[in-house]
Amino acid sequence: MHKRLLFIILTICIGLVTTKPIHANTPKDYSIAFESIIVQHVDSKITITDQDNSIIFGNENLPVVRINGNPKQVKLEDNKLVVDYKFSKKEEIQITIGDWNYKKDINPIPLWMSILPPLIAILMALIIREVFSALFLGILVGTTIIYFYQGSTFFVAVFQGLFSIVDKYILESMSDHGHLSIIIFSMLIGAMVNVITKNGGMKGVVKILSRYARSARSGQLVTWMLGISIFFDDYANTLVVGNTMRPVTDRLRISREKLAYIVDSTAAPVAAVAFVTTWIGAELSYIQDGINKLGIEESAYNVFMNSLAYSFYPIFTLIFIFMLVYRGVDYGPMYKAEIKARKEGVQADDSEGFSNKLNEIEIDEKIKARWYNAVIPVLVIIFGTFIGLFYTGWDQLIWDNTELGFTKKISATIGNADSYKALLWSSISGVLVAVSMTLIQRILNLKETIDSLVNGFRTMLTAIIILILAWSIALVTEHLHTADFISQTMLAFSMSPYLVPTLTFILAALVAFSTGSSWGTMAILYPLLLPACWLISKESGLEYDYAISIFYNVVSAVLAGSVLGDHCSPISDTTILSSLASSCNHIEHVRTQLPYALSVGGIAIFCGTLPSAYGVSSWILFPIGIVLLFIIIRIFGKKTNLIINS
Repeated sequence: MHKRLLFIILTICIGLVTTKPIHANTPKDYSIAFESIIVQHVDSKITITDQDNSIIFGNENLPVVRINGNPKQVKLEDNKLVVDYKFSKKEEIQITIGDWNYKKDINPIPLWMSILPPLIAILMALIIREVFSALFLGILVGTTIIYFYQGSTFFVAVFQGLFSIVDKYILESMSDHGHLSIIIFSMLIGAMVNVITKNGGMKGVVKILSRYARSARSGQLVTWMLGISIFFDDYANTLVVGNTMRPVTDRLRISREKLAYIVDSTAAPVAAVAFVTTWIGAELSYIQDGINKLGIEESAYNVFMNSLAYSFYPIFTLIFIFMLVYRGVDYGPMYKAEIKARKEGVQADDSEGFSNKLNEIEIDEKIKARWYNAVIPVLVIIFGTFIGLFYTGWDQLIWDNTELGFTKKISATIGNADSYKALLWSSISGVLVAVSMTLIQRILNLKETIDSLVNGFRTMLTAIIILILAWSIALVTEHLHTADFISQTMLAFSMSPYLVPTLTFILAALVAFSTGSSWGTMAILYPLLLPACWLISKESGLEYDYAISIFYNVVSAVLAGSVLGDHCSPISDTTILSSLASSCNHIEHVRTQLPYALSVGGIAIFCGTLPSAYGVSSWILFPIGIVLLFIIIRIFGKKTNLIINS
């Protein structure tokens, strides 16, 4: 008995000693992992691992992996085998490694369904005319599709999708460092704007400018200059300029419609092209997400600065207003409104149908209007941003390079900078300066000052909610590869990459018109069109310089088209605020502004966005566009200043 037991033990030991090492091609169990979201016609990773981690793969002994009988190229990542595979339909996939087999039914999401979340968001915005619900429904459609194709029934997928909006997509969107930076920056800017309004600083700036308003033309010019000077926030611009200049323009017999037009058409355009605004945070966020996904080696700030060369509509609008005012002419419904105001004076319109509570931005009459209380904090933000960009982007090697010109050195420095840090540092500095000046001069006590800050935070809540929903739907479209669908569709129709900026501009205008929100439009279109335009350019064989110029153009076209649609939309927030701040009948404001917005929009397309995509220099297009605008004014404009103010 003992001899037999000893023989068995000895046999086992000899077997263990003489057993050869297990290689990758030895039959055994593997673990197969698929991506959680699989979309048709898009590369999906299949990860293969050894279940007990006893195999150490090497590049020289990678096993042959067959999928449905066809050998596939294998990559090695962290001792895991990775295979890229495109699913074209619902199928049973069979993976073979030597004598080992694995089978599973895969039901990929049809690629065309990836367009449904943003499309539903746009259509719902058109139907219900409200951007928050539209974005939320778009996200819900996307998450429901994802869980339905993961095997859940429809009703279960709806609830899973609903819960994943808050526990996955919103949380992931808000956990991003850049996104949090945008939220904080926007809140700080809103707080500073409210403080410098409450301490009389904004009123002081307006008071200085209004001294020069002595005629209808000079009154409109001062309003235009004030609209440009309050560049950092379109809401602040609209409310401050409209409420403050209304008594001045009424005295000068300038129609409320014209005041509302100047207020509305300087607010968003100047905020869109200035580089220190409440808009810049969101713009940089969308741009950064796009370039990260595409792997473009440029900073978001550098892309934004380069896109300004293609901002035809905002710049043309500002110049168009100046030419109308300087020549003292108008046309269309605006001409009739101006003639009526000149002859009869400005009378309150009781039929406007809006509550004026929204346009109240009055401050205590005892507070003195001191311009420097607003100018100094704003200058701190402007120069603080420059200093922060140079500090975070400084590279001594660049500045020691004698082959680079001064402009290129500055561009390289800003391109390497951490724009989020610069904006955060400058915005908190601006807030502290505004608060310190308010307390030192005893304009407000500490409680009142803090209340102003908190109320300033509240003013940005709407924008922040839109941003969070925007980031969430962008994440959904990324998971569903919506950009791939758009780019593949455009390529299937042999769409020229040179037409993409123009189509982007028109699409952005339509979406903004239907939603009434420039922010909502940027939220929907930026995540879709930035990747699509880049992929189309590369697929068309364009060199990097041409492809990046079209990318800059599309970045600008989304923003410019959003502003155009915003100006034409009766449900736009800034359009409504402009009517309220100017105490103008809202429908009359929209009706009189529409011909002007469409005139400038047409010139921006045919003498800006379209030819610039084909390589025509902006230095040529801007002068030509300005001349064409002048010709339109010369042909259609009629003098309104011939009637003397009484």
